[in-house]
Amino acid sequence: MAYENYKVVNVEVRGKVAYATIDNPPINLITAPLLDDLVRLSSELEADPNLLVVVLRSANPDFFIAHFDVSAILEFPTDKPARHEDYANAFYHDMCERFRLMDKITIAQIEGRAGGGGSELAMSFDMRFGVRGKTIVNQMEVPLGILPGGTGTQRLPRLIGRNRAVEVILGGIDLDAETAERWGYLNRVFDAGQIGQYVEWLAQRIASFPAEAVRLTKQAINSAEKPLAEGLRDESYLFQQLVRTESGKRNMRRFLEIGGQTRAGELKIGELNGRLGKS
Repeated sequence: MAYENYKVVNVEVRGKVAYATIDNPPINLITAPLLDDLVRLSSELEADPNLLVVVLRSANPDFFIAHFDVSAILEFPTDKPARHEDYANAFYHDMCERFRLMDKITIAQIEGRAGGGGSELAMSFDMRFGVRGKTIVNQMEVPLGILPGGTGTQRLPRLIGRNRAVEVILGGIDLDAETAERWGYLNRVFDAGQIGQYVEWLAQRIASFPAEAVRLTKQAINSAEKPLAEGLRDESYLFQQLVRTESGKRNMRRFLEIGGQTRAGELKIGELNGRLGKS
């Protein structure tokens, strides 16, 4: 897939990893061009059978994504009563859900501010990484008289807990990188200049593993949102599928060949796993 003719997003594919870089000066506001790009990007990534990992990052060192264009929100039609499944929310929700549910591992590399809809989009990703002293998360909607309408009121409590989500959303506060990591919003935080190296290493490492295992494992982890008995049923079914794959049989045999299940091998299991990606 070519990934061409985007307005404010640049896409580079290296192997099985796609790197999408947002470049919408001055603050990466979610304007119509950026929203159009993100919606199209989510659809094209979802449909690409050759990819295993997606990294979303920013060309702006101070802003991952600021938030949705407030002037555009003021133009939303309000002449009819509010209803469930409002078109504006459904449009953004669907885009976020594509990133959450696609059979690729999605990583948000957040080196600056992630506010409003930018934070909501990041929360749809499988992993989020940040930078000490640079990454700031803010849900700025309530002070404006609205609420996070792009999945934020549903995702943030699931990530950091209800009481902390109330503090962040109702307070309209800046959540610094260290607190965001401690509360579970960020996987890890790094010193400036180190985040790219780690995200690159992790993305390529995951992309080196058997594609079926990566795709079905993400599906199994998503089933953790279901009742436990249903999730366990899904896990068992997906496990049964993977033990029948040639890639699974090949890598399990290779694991035993290179020292798996020996004392020396098990003491460096992370290293052995990396070697399996080169099989």
